[in-house]
Amino acid sequence: MSGLCFASWASRIPDIQRHLQLNEGQLGSVLFALPVGSMLCLPISGVLVTKFSSRLVMIFGTIFYACLLCSIGLVTSTWQLVSILFFFGMTGNLMNISMNTQAVGVEILYKRSVMASFHGLWSLAGFSGAALGTFLVARNISPLFHFILVGLLIILLIIIVFRFALKQDMQQEKKQSLFTLPHKSLVNLGIISFCCMACEGCMFDWSGIYFRKEVHAPDNLVTVGYTVFMATMASGRFIADRLVTKLGLKTTLQISGTLIASGLSVAVIFPDFYMATAGFFLTGLGVSSVVPLVYGLAGKSKVMNPSMALAAVSTIGFLGFLFGPPVIGYIAQALNLRWSFGLMAILGFGTALLASKAEEATAAPVIV
Repeated sequence: MSGLCFASWASRIPDIQRHLQLNEGQLGSVLFALPVGSMLCLPISGVLVTKFSSRLVMIFGTIFYACLLCSIGLVTSTWQLVSILFFFGMTGNLMNISMNTQAVGVEILYKRSVMASFHGLWSLAGFSGAALGTFLVARNISPLFHFILVGLLIILLIIIVFRFALKQDMQQEKKQSLFTLPHKSLVNLGIISFCCMACEGCMFDWSGIYFRKEVHAPDNLVTVGYTVFMATMASGRFIADRLVTKLGLKTTLQISGTLIASGLSVAVIFPDFYMATAGFFLTGLGVSSVVPLVYGLAGKSKVMNPSMALAAVSTIGFLGFLFGPPVIGYIAQALNLRWSFGLMAILGFGTALLASKAEEATAAPVIV
């Protein structure tokens, strides 16, 4: 449900940009509102999940997320879009922390790595949302009708599945302050997440614009790059758990960072429709496993409760979402989008360089 909502919004960004007559710099400033809302809500999310349970926060967060998606289709001015995206980001983060806390609990029950598969379902829904967006754009269906259709589907799914959520969160027996500085090991995970999430934000918010402005794709094919990215990100997440078992966490993250950098570089050096599509294919594979593996490690931290550790890592990681899309817009306005995507390629390689520090969180001594 989270992936479907987010992809539905992302697939219509080019339409909304045209509707509000925004240039790249203005769009970058508008997109700043969503990660700002997400980041400001991160410490609050951890507190709410710890206090009220991930199940309750997840259910109400999903309802609000669907409602806010529908309201995006009603915007007639830039300030309205900025306001809605701010709360859209906040609500999306409530879902993020609560869902991953639930996932940590399920992973503990299974006694094996399944976190990447949960994120794979998010990406699969994202791919489905992007494909639906491509279908509706090609038929000139308005964003409002598109978002209402998705919102109604979300409400129906909530009614069907809410009863199956875990009623009690795992590993919440450790008593600690609701506001505390993260351990160094969690900061390392956060920086790895930052590098990856900056690149994800680039693809989510700017892939359609890149295909329209730099690749010069036809209007009915501007979402192809985003759709391919979401498809390979989803596929990669369903095999990531097995790769970690076979190759180890460090090697998997190193391969991921190299793929991110290679894919974005291909799209920058060869802004041809087919080569850019291939580059986005590689980028999707690269980003697929990084965040779920980092979140899985954070949820097993020996120094903080799962929801608080996830919030700490996400706070740092979401800085990538916070600064990535707007910076891309500003650089694109001054130069062009190819320079912006080149910067993201360099940042993506940071994931590979920092991979050796990923497992320190679960090896850190318990602080009493």
